Amino acid sequence: MKTCYIEAAGKIGYGEAASPLVGPEDVLLKVKRVGYCGSDLNTYRGLNPLVGYPRIPGHELTAEIVETGKAVPATLRPGLLATVLPYTACGRCSACLAGRSNACRNNQTLGVQRDGALAEYLSVPYDKIILSPKLSELELALVEPLSVGFHAVGRGQVTKDDTVLVFGCGMIGLGAIASAGLERGARVIAVDIDDAKLELARQCGAAHTVNSCRENLEAVVAELTAGEGVNVVIEAVGLPQTYTQAVGVAAFAGRIVYIGYAKAAVAYETKYFVMKELDIRGSRNATKQDFERVVAVLESGRYPSERTVTHTVPFAQAGEALEAWSRNPAAVTKIHVTL
Repeated sequence: MKTCYIEAAGKIGYGEAASPLVGPEDVLLKVKRVGYCGSDLNTYRGLNPLVGYPRIPGHELTAEIVETGKAVPATLRPGLLATVLPYTACGRCSACLAGRSNACRNNQTLGVQRDGALAEYLSVPYDKIILSPKLSELELALVEPLSVGFHAVGRGQVTKDDTVLVFGCGMIGLGAIASAGLERGARVIAVDIDDAKLELARQCGAAHTVNSCRENLEAVVAELTAGEGVNVVIEAVGLPQTYTQAVGVAAFAGRIVYIGYAKAAVAYETKYFVMKELDIRGSRNATKQDFERVVAVLESGRYPSERTVTHTVPFAQAGEALEAWSRNPAAVTKIHVTL
């Protein structure tokens, strides 16, 4: 089968590999569409410490079931389109034993710790399959990236009575906005430095937008919340500045959820942790339940799926698209590769 892989930092290769084996509980998939994640970009740039080379990237996908093992339920039959829960948990660590396998200490994600979906075929255990007869190929490939933001909203225990501020209107931030606004009915303030992304955030459920390059974020938040601050902050950027701003704009007794990885050390005025009695939480990956929540929102037709995918390229241009993204990351919300 044909494959595209990252041979080393800054180097893309194409090749052939044997088709994967299908065990009794496995499903063989013919890959139709793969979305690039920020982790794939970091792998290409040599900035992903979890990756060994060469690595086939890709964990956001749509595929067609072509073969099933003997122990696979009959509901998973050839010809159906599916997406895949791309994480593998050990079942033994403290996170797994606590029922939070998305945070497994020994997690292996497709395209990161093990080869991913940018290949002609993929074999996965049947319990990783997510079906939706109502969703298109494009929409199914959006389920995983959106689910990361949905999981963060769950970690923040967002309700319809909350005002939620989301830092970052990339794919993960848009998922958080859609979950908080479209799914849960909260009032959402979206923050970014790109006006086009902020306009898209409004279509995804944001009631207010702030371009933090031109506007004073703290002043806007004070005006919108009568000086109280927001109930929930979700950080989906990964900058020291937004990490600390999250503490500043959070209300007393507020909740802060961090998704983005800060690329440098963060210095806090920690007295506000105590004075405000903040709940500060991390958010990692997603659960099958988060995937199902995303599917429900996408099936409702309220999420602007077509506008989210800014670039679609054929398999032969998969490497070129990744290289172009690395040169100009601001121009991209989501790249899809079709096979």
